[in-house]
Amino acid sequence: MKLLDKYIFKKFISTFVFVVALLVIVIMVIDFTEKNEKFIKNDVPTDLIFYYYLSFMPWIANLIAPITVFIATVLVTAGMAAKTEIVAMLAGGISFRRLLLPFFVGSLLIAATTFYVNGWMIPNSNKYRIAFEVEYLKKPFYFNERDIHFKIGPEQYLYLQRYNNRSEVGYKVTLEEIIGTELKQKLEARKMTWDDSLERWQFKDWELRTIHEFGETFTKGDEIDTVLSITPEDFDNKYQLNETMNLDELNEYIALLRERGADDVGVYEIEKYIRYMLPFTAIILTFMGVSVSAEKSTRGGAGFKIALGFLIAFVFIIMFILVKAIAEAGSMNPLFAIWIPNIIGTVITLILYRFVPK
Repeated sequence: MKLLDKYIFKKFISTFVFVVALLVIVIMVIDFTEKNEKFIKNDVPTDLIFYYYLSFMPWIANLIAPITVFIATVLVTAGMAAKTEIVAMLAGGISFRRLLLPFFVGSLLIAATTFYVNGWMIPNSNKYRIAFEVEYLKKPFYFNERDIHFKIGPEQYLYLQRYNNRSEVGYKVTLEEIIGTELKQKLEARKMTWDDSLERWQFKDWELRTIHEFGETFTKGDEIDTVLSITPEDFDNKYQLNETMNLDELNEYIALLRERGADDVGVYEIEKYIRYMLPFTAIILTFMGVSVSAEKSTRGGAGFKIALGFLIAFVFIIMFILVKAIAEAGSMNPLFAIWIPNIIGTVITLILYRFVPK
């Protein structure tokens, strides 16, 4: 059986690599066609475009990996079924469950590779890809939120009415120190500006109220330097910031956002859940692909099964996009929502497996 294992494993992996490479090339050509006008309009140097697509390739390859695993499985299994190879194996005493082993090993290898690559390698290349898109493909970013609240320490809270990310100035600022439920200090200022040379904030036209055990004291001044645990980067464009962080950085950033009580922490939690979910998706879709295409078809042949495989892959993509949107909207527990495609996929796979002739 080892020879058959090697045969199926090699065929499965080589088909997967071929499908990934083919789809990546097609997607890159389409992407370049769509963006070429902006490249010309913004006079983007050719070498920067070249490096952009070098960083684009691993990102898109990893993104489509679970679906390409499914397509590769259908191509291989349907081809074997059409040539009566599977029938011959089963007739030779090899169980269908045993036949799944090389597919499982291959999917496990792909899942482990994509998990590592997506967790630590691709975020580094995404830093360049996303910075390029922000610089040349997106409109200039303006921070337009109002009534901004930050928890910048265990007992420190910062409020700004608005912030100008171009001039790095915040307006109508309040910095409070609250211990338990008691207000200990309250600093109010007309505005705060960032000093690049000192790497600290300067509060302009400030008033400080300090509460003691037996009274209060008020002080005021024109300008005072203050070191805070936030910088102008916290007000920068957050476009796809979650995709530029490896898993370690993602966990640290999630902890920071939770400490600050930020509203957008869910976006980063969802990104984390997706990175853990996708490797299992590859394994589930592999078993589904074998189950849906293992039986020799008398009508339509392998072509029908391949078309069916593409249809199921398309439905899975739509389902994934839908539940991700639901999770980001907060309409459902994000962890459960992200795993819905895998749960449904597992149920469908078990049903298909039960009715496969063995």
